[in-house]
Amino acid sequence: MIIRSGRSSTRSVLVALAVAALTIAGSVSVVARTTTAQAAAGVLAAAAVEDEGADCAVSGLPDLGSLPTNAKLPDPFKKLNGAAITAKSDWRCRRAEIKELAEKFVFGEKPAKPATVTGTVSTTNITVNVSHNGRNSTFSARVELPSGTGPFPAVVVVGGFGADTATIKAAGAAVISYDPLAVGREGTPRNNKQGAFYSIYGSSSGTGLLAAWGWGVSRIIDVIEQSGNTILKPDAMGVTGCSRYGKGAFAIGVFDQRIALTMPIESGSAGVPIFRGIPGEGAQSLSSAYGEQPWLGDAFGSFTGSPNRLPVDTHEMVAMVAPRGLFIMDNPHIANLGPRSASVAALGGAEVYKALGAGDNITYWSDVQDGSHCANRPEWRTPLQNNIRKFLLKTGNEPGVIRMHSKALGRLADWRDWQTPVLVDGPTTPPPTTPPPTTPPPTTLPPTTPPPTGGGCTATVSVNQWTGGFVAAVRVTAGAAPINGWTVTMTLPPGASVTNIWSANRSGTTGTVQFTNVAYNGSIGAGQSTEFGYQGTGTGAGVTPTCSAA
Repeated sequence: MIIRSGRSSTRSVLVALAVAALTIAGSVSVVARTTTAQAAAGVLAAAAVEDEGADCAVSGLPDLGSLPTNAKLPDPFKKLNGAAITAKSDWRCRRAEIKELAEKFVFGEKPAKPATVTGTVSTTNITVNVSHNGRNSTFSARVELPSGTGPFPAVVVVGGFGADTATIKAAGAAVISYDPLAVGREGTPRNNKQGAFYSIYGSSSGTGLLAAWGWGVSRIIDVIEQSGNTILKPDAMGVTGCSRYGKGAFAIGVFDQRIALTMPIESGSAGVPIFRGIPGEGAQSLSSAYGEQPWLGDAFGSFTGSPNRLPVDTHEMVAMVAPRGLFIMDNPHIANLGPRSASVAALGGAEVYKALGAGDNITYWSDVQDGSHCANRPEWRTPLQNNIRKFLLKTGNEPGVIRMHSKALGRLADWRDWQTPVLVDGPTTPPPTTPPPTTPPPTTLPPTTPPPTGGGCTATVSVNQWTGGFVAAVRVTAGAAPINGWTVTMTLPPGASVTNIWSANRSGTTGTVQFTNVAYNGSIGAGQSTEFGYQGTGTGAGVTPTCSAA
């Protein structure tokens, strides 16, 4: 979608948000700070290569005709063979599987580095020359340096629309103005795509513009790596863009792991929002986004009317950025941009960030006042500065936040039927080779106390706390027998109050509160679960839920 709108000519003064404003804004969660050990392990650093999983053997990719329909988001932790990953080290090759799915069904292939990439880097310009399979192409990008002495980190601004360049340079990062249309031109038919990418790989390539634009930025980074690092730092690269260029910025960060900080803004359909959520939200339809420009790969045409058949969704592309920095800026006031679906993608991807021990490296922020599309918003200025310091300058360690406006409040529980595992730090331990002891079992009979008759339930709660408020997600699990109704009792800490609730009824707002099922989630099969949640003021820490079945 292309929404024609100029940037605001004036900038509002950034003000501190009071607790009352937080309540109005909707759900907010602040995740834990990165530890020193995590930083030492490279959590904050970009990868040294474009694709760390290039050596992973990916097999078992599904065929188009064998895809089942699934309205829930695919499990990012489940491998193609059906097994779940158990260690953080498993993510590298699981990410490679997701990459193959994303290329095959959504974006088209983003080729690896061509045979020859050369160019120059100056204080004002970058040139890129590519040769591959007897074909050649050339493009360039403008450079603006901040004050001070280099080499500098740099942010690629896609198409001239992105995060505030004055703030970027004031923070100490250079700006690379990248014209994506020189690499993949809009306004061309799918069978005659034009630009530097298609000069190399053919005008009938099934690769869409977003992957082609990402290929172009990867080649810019190749040239910076070869330049001797005297002007720009290749290991401190960011990318940003808004609207269709926000789609591009997102794809660029997803597919090149050398990008330390990815910052898409108001990207809309074909960007961050989950494909499965777009039809129900009233955002630009998938068929419209697919047909407006060849942004997505040709293969995506099979899914414009049936996104539930996709074996991948954008929450997994958010996860592909992990553990690197990701700052998603969104506009809750334009439903056509799919902000609720974007928040669900961020929440789903954040589960992978948390499982990898990098939960504070992702920020989603839609808590902004109404304003024109792609305007520089004062609410984003401070988190923009924080993210640049943390991921590009490496002088900060501010935690990321998930901050959603109440007009576009996504709920991950509505979209997933999988759980986030606890991933171990090292590789999974192989089974011991020593045979088990041969001591015979004891002859004493076990106690004859009969097992419980079942029919009960248990409840667990997860709390996301921020200054002045919190969000609690509660999981209710049936015991050995099905249940047909449940009640969860929790005593809130002094001063805490429930302000909003979903998927349950409540007996009150303070003190001891009983939460009961609603019509559609009271019946739970044996060993199965359902979820509800609530938002509150004060602190939600330390609550202990108890569950009783009807």
